[in-house]
Amino acid sequence: MYHAVLFDWDGTLADTRRVIVNTFQKAVLEIIGIDVSAEFIERRIGTGAAQTFKEILQSANKPATDTIVKRLLSKKIEFEISMSDNVKLFPGARQLLEALQGKVRTALASMNNCLVIEELLDKMNIRDCFEVILTVEEVTKFKPDPEIFLKSATKLSIRPEDCVVIEDSIFGVQAARNAGMECIAVLTGVYGRKELETASPALIVQSLTEKNKILNLILR
Repeated sequence: MYHAVLFDWDGTLADTRRVIVNTFQKAVLEIIGIDVSAEFIERRIGTGAAQTFKEILQSANKPATDTIVKRLLSKKIEFEISMSDNVKLFPGARQLLEALQGKVRTALASMNNCLVIEELLDKMNIRDCFEVILTVEEVTKFKPDPEIFLKSATKLSIRPEDCVVIEDSIFGVQAARNAGMECIAVLTGVYGRKELETASPALIVQSLTEKNKILNLILR
């Protein structure tokens, strides 16, 4: 069996897509005065907001300076916290987290911001489900780079090969595989089965309600 499970947050445990898209769009419109499509943002969820803002600015031929990116990040965090009541856990998420307690070590490895994650974990009363919580502030590289998963494993004192990651994005699955970890992909994000298959996850499930399939792989 595996000794640790590392969870992504956005699109994996929590249904945040609408809120994330809306907060990116509002921040960019307010500070830069440009519109950005939902699809452009959706295809980059999970890579880190700073990276997404840089790509938005570059695509609009705007300077992607650190100052502008920091202003955009600050505004997005403000909007995202104000809209936290609109974020819900996916069906099956809480039940899966509860089923893993006492059986394996658990970590949350999110490319979202610390203030946003802390607000949501406290609001949903699931902070205690994770022994380790890592957010984008603690890494320097973005998925598909494996840094966030490798740091999570180190904090848990678990070898990478003894970890399984649960992810929804192609970047996340690639990051898990790049870390030498097994991965379970869930179809609750924007990526379809065929796209996720290209990154070779060990298992693809429709949702976290397929708890038995997930537990069978983790606890085999």
